[in-house]
This record gives sequence, structure tokens and C-alpha cells, in this order.
Amino acid sequence: MKVKDFYFDLPQELIAQKPLEQRDMSRLMILDKTTGDIEHRIFKDIVEYLNPGDCLVLNNSRVIPARLFGVKKNTLAKVEFVLLKRIDKDKWETLVKPGKKAKIGTRFVFGNGELECTILENTDYGGRVVEFHYDGIFENVLDKLGEMPLPPYIKEKLDDKERYQTVYSKVEGSAAAPTAGLHFTNELLEKIKQKGVKIAFLTLHVGLGTFRPVKVENVEEHKMHAEFYNIDEQNAQIINQTKKEGKRVIAVGTTSCRTLETVADANGYVKASSGWTDIFIYPGYKFKIIDGLITNFHLPESTLIMLVSAFAGRENIMRAYNIAVKEKYRFFSFGDAMFIK
Repeated sequence: MKVKDFYFDLPQELIAQKPLEQRDMSRLMILDKTTGDIEHRIFKDIVEYLNPGDCLVLNNSRVIPARLFGVKKNTLAKVEFVLLKRIDKDKWETLVKPGKKAKIGTRFVFGNGELECTILENTDYGGRVVEFHYDGIFENVLDKLGEMPLPPYIKEKLDDKERYQTVYSKVEGSAAAPTAGLHFTNELLEKIKQKGVKIAFLTLHVGLGTFRPVKVENVEEHKMHAEFYNIDEQNAQIINQTKKEGKRVIAVGTTSCRTLETVADANGYVKASSGWTDIFIYPGYKFKIIDGLITNFHLPESTLIMLVSAFAGRENIMRAYNIAVKEKYRFFSFGDAMFIK
């Protein structure tokens, strides 16, 4: 299978630069994966498509201000770091731009010297392992000096940092938001619960996979970067009860989907666990647990469009995406949503 099979032409002006004023007023495309039928709605209408007893599974990871701008200690050359994965208390895997300045042993300074780091080693994907040096609590220092790591296709500054967080975000650790969840408001979640829909939470800290383009020609050769996940006993039980009752498990976002498919057994039941997943889902994959998926509109040739193609069928997805372009849907992180049922 070729990466170019997942290409579509996307005009730049359809890449959403800012979130809508009201989260749940974005557009919603409903795609029936069996028939290929498409409907056009508003996101808050999602309630109509959920049935009592269904379970929505949400990723409660919270984005940290993971982008740091600093200078090389001896030359003051400017450099940018994005924190991807915490290895232990002060050691992190990072992306560095420009990487040629970040040789092993080099030291960098951030802010007015409140934070420094030393490059310890190179990683296999061109990143760096660094150790930070500071006084006090790292999270407080990062909160003061760090910026939200908005994806590179968003050029405008975000006025309200909370708009790049879901309303239910709780567990800090992501380098990017699980963006399908950005459409939910507390009021909408309340309406969904009142309809008898169950809500379950898991955590997947979004890391390098989000930033990393597919550089191979054949899909099967791409390797995903491992991301940390956790699902506790209480939430595993909610999901398993839904399965037992023959109701639908609906993943909110590709991150929830990948976590569920990592922890599910062959019968579609999950057990409480935590660990690292590098699951890569593309057409041909046999889904074990999810029955529905709420997701945003993704980059051409990305692992995310491959995942939704695996779930809904490549032809259905490419047709839906071409319709989305024609109908001027908004794409990517701050864009519109799709419900695949």
C-alpha cells in the first residue's frame, strides 16, 4: 500500500487558524461506513446520533506548555525545543530546531537563566535527550517559560491557551491536544449523559507521532513513535459493561481509538493497564473494540487519515474528504469534525 494513495488536494485557506468562538458550533460530517452515506450537521447535533447505553471514550490528557525558546550558552544562537516524552524527573526526549546546534554536551539557556539544559544523546528519529537544570519545581518553571506547542500549520497566535485543551483535560503530559475532543462543552457532555450515554476516560499522552510526517513510500514501512497510555479499573469496567450489553463503544479521537485497540483482547474487552503503545492502524487492520469514531479532518498522507481509512474504508474516506473540501469544511486541529458510524 502506497502513502500516495492517501493524498488529497487541500487548499491552504481551509486550514483553520483559530478555534470557533463556541466549541460545539463547528460543522459535523456524519459518515455511515457501511453505506458511504453522508450528512452535514453542527457538532452539538451529535446527541441525536448517540443511543442510550452507548459509551463515549474520551482522552483526558492535558497539553503542557512544551515549546521552549532559548539560546546556546556560549554563542547565544537561537534554538527551539519541543518536549515530547519525560524519561525521568529531569530528562526529556525533545525535538530541537535547528538540530545542528544541539551537539552532545552543548548547554542551552531559557528565559533569564531560570532554566538550562544539557544535550545528553541523539535519538533515532533526529531528536535529542536532554537534562534540565533549574531551582524549584520544574512544572512551575515550564509554566512560566513554555508556550503551547501548536502544530506548524497554525500560524496565528492563540489568545486563550485553554482553547487548545479539552474541557475535560486533567492529566498533564501531551505535546499536542487530542483535538477531536475540542468540540465538546460541559453542557453538551451533560446532555449526552442525560440521554443515557456512558462516558469513560483514558489517558494517552500525544507525542512525536503527531508531528512526524510519513517519509516512506510504502505505508507498512512506517514506524510509530511510542506514546504513554493509562486506563484504570473503573473506566475499563464501564467500557466492558457496554460491550456486554451489546451497545456501541465510540472513541473520541484517534488517540482514544489507538489506546482502546492496544488494550483490547480478541473479544473486544479491555483490562486496566498502563504502558507504551506504538500501534499503527492502516487499511487491513481488524478492529477489536470500537464501533464508532469522532475525529477531525486530517493531513493528506498522514497516519491519521490512514487510521480513519482503516475504520471506514479508504474509498469512503477519500470521497468524504473531497466533499469536505468542496463544501469548505475547516481542517486540522481547530477545524470541523466527522462522526463515523
